[in-house]
Amino acid sequence: MSCPDCFSGHVHAGTPTGKTTKLHGLDVYVAEPTESSTPPKGIIIIIPDAFGWEFVNNRILADHYADRGGTSSRCMDTRYNAPPLQNIISLRLAPQTVYPSPPPPPLPAYKSTNPNPLSYHLVCAVYSMLPFIISNRFSTSYPIVLSFFTAVRDNEGVHLPVGAAGFCWGGKHTLNLAFEGVTSAKNGKPLIDAGFTGHPSNLEIPGEIEKIEKPVSFAIGDKDIAVSMAQVEQIRKVVEEKGAGEVKVYYGTGHGFCVRADHIREDSRKQAEEAEEQAIAWFKRHFEGVEH
Repeated sequence: MSCPDCFSGHVHAGTPTGKTTKLHGLDVYVAEPTESSTPPKGIIIIIPDAFGWEFVNNRILADHYADRGGTSSRCMDTRYNAPPLQNIISLRLAPQTVYPSPPPPPLPAYKSTNPNPLSYHLVCAVYSMLPFIISNRFSTSYPIVLSFFTAVRDNEGVHLPVGAAGFCWGGKHTLNLAFEGVTSAKNGKPLIDAGFTGHPSNLEIPGEIEKIEKPVSFAIGDKDIAVSMAQVEQIRKVVEEKGAGEVKVYYGTGHGFCVRADHIREDSRKQAEEAEEQAIAWFKRHFEGVEH
């Protein structure tokens, strides 16, 4: 299910410290541990949400994974036809947008500097959402993701643990990479050793969960309109029975909180940071002792 929250949220303050490059035919943002004397403990690849690999929040998250997890982290270009970042403001102001709690007040400068009515922002929101939904079907984007992960496993990841961290649209890709039999044709190794997904969307529940073989950690808000609490319990039941993951529910949060939380609000910042630590701890745990 696609929802307005897939396209809404807040831009975080900060400057990414990594670099952009071409890797295996795609544009990629790469972040390395600042402690360069220690070899990376593995590779984490972020499969981003609808705002794509250029979104500053996604790049800062890659920086944090690298520094706090001691990994070589990448945010890949999935070739999403991403909505313009300025439309975050439009989506935030559009009255139809669903929020997990009472909507935050308009941006302080809105009334004095922005003459456009809310109807204008609603049109911008729809203008961003519809082309994305049409042009970014899973059948179109997953082959790109699969090819990139295969190239990483066959090259720089041939002897290192590899993890996938997927958010929103990227969550479905992460789960599919964790399926049984998703391996490199060249060396027979699994494409990922572990996965993490924050507020995934468009999942087939319980079907896709039942196919998971590699361990996957889920971070989902109880107000997420893409995955209901009944579905969360289905996911929890399957992964616990299979011993293939964990599910952590963040109460009071909705869709997008891992990447696009409002850091001005202390509760939102805290939950986003907890989800970040959840992912880092999960990859540390499942990268340890992995040999390829």
